[in-house]
Amino acid sequence: MTAQTDNQVFHAIADPHRRRLLDLLAAGDSPAQDLAARFEISFPAVSQHLKVLLEAGLVARRAHGRQRIYRLAPSKLKAVDEWTAGYRRFWEGSLKRLGEYLDSKNET
Repeated sequence: MTAQTDNQVFHAIADPHRRRLLDLLAAGDSPAQDLAARFEISFPAVSQHLKVLLEAGLVARRAHGRQRIYRLAPSKLKAVDEWTAGYRRFWEGSLKRLGEYLDSKNET
């Protein structure tokens, strides 16, 4: 994966509407109209968000009659997983220390 592709992926997931679209598509394929109905923003706005996700390679689209059906294409999210993996040790260490602290308070 190139740096430009990584940047597109990170840019795409930076927006909460696009992250929600990914979450919805993780549950299964869906027509654009059905996805748009789940938002309080306009259909053209949802369509633009889908376009960004499509260009980043995070979703795929197929035609079914007049509908455009979207599906999750999660392989590009691997870059996000790899990047965040380096920070997991900080989260896990913090949680471990919190657990130890709470255990010590329960012993007294």
